[in-house]
Amino acid sequence: MHILRASPLELFGLELHIPDGFLNLPVALVCWIAAIGLIAFAVRRTQAELGERQIPLMGIMAAFIFAAQMINFPVAGGTSGHLLGGVLAAVTLGPWAGMLVMASVIGVQALLFQDGGLLAMGANILNMGLITALIGFGLYRSVIGQGMPVRLAVVGVAAWISVMGAAFVTSLQLWLSGTARLDVVMPAMLGVHALIGIGEALITVGAVAFISRARPDLVAAEQYTGHTDRGWMIGGALAALAVVILSPLASADPDGLERVAEDLGFLESGQSAPYEIIPDYTLPFLGETPLSTIVAGVIGALIVAVVAVLVARALSSRAAASR
Repeated sequence: MHILRASPLELFGLELHIPDGFLNLPVALVCWIAAIGLIAFAVRRTQAELGERQIPLMGIMAAFIFAAQMINFPVAGGTSGHLLGGVLAAVTLGPWAGMLVMASVIGVQALLFQDGGLLAMGANILNMGLITALIGFGLYRSVIGQGMPVRLAVVGVAAWISVMGAAFVTSLQLWLSGTARLDVVMPAMLGVHALIGIGEALITVGAVAFISRARPDLVAAEQYTGHTDRGWMIGGALAALAVVILSPLASADPDGLERVAEDLGFLESGQSAPYEIIPDYTLPFLGETPLSTIVAGVIGALIVAVVAVLVARALSSRAAASR
């Protein structure tokens, strides 16, 4: 690995993706242990609870969240943010399957697109995927059975809190790594992500409201007893494709973590990836063009969908074999 001396944007790609170099080895390893432990628990719970209708939905949700994370929206002060998606995944799939979807998305982002560090991937999965899903469903489960306005309100609150929770834990990790002082990095991270969380809440509420009309069983935590709606699946895939097509219009402003790192002076401590496949969501042979971003997004969305479905199929097969 080497210290990046070119554009700092290449270190980050998207909001809250920690690059290597921001966390020291002990903190990164503890985050990996915590992430692996939670994922292992999620695997066991998903295997026990996985319904047939969830298998294709895990793929569609993974593709949509991957695509949505490519679109940064502007917030105050020349900073941008994007959907994390943990609450959306947990509300529609349940917390355990939702956690596996989020881990798939963040893992592909790091391994294929060099979005976030390899050593820091455990922290990124923990912060953006696992904690957000747990927060989201933990709050949402308290209002299952209530009217849709109440549930949507709680979804919005949960989405905002999930972003704040991820920013809070990231701040602790930076402090424990000696990267930044806690009394400086914590208010900076929470301040900017309080605004980003509003966007997360609005997008999540809009998505859940739409899903509740098309497939109310998905947001009622009930097992769907009918056949998989092929039209719904096609609609979800088209929605993900539409979001990817819009990705070149995303805000070019620095994301929340990058803004804080730049303001507090630890941006240059980040390290670039030891290899490049599709760095910064750009295909080398297409250059830095809108078409390059769109094609890279389509490739990524397809890969995360396949990964999520393969994971679900494997767990379903293991569950059937153990019966």
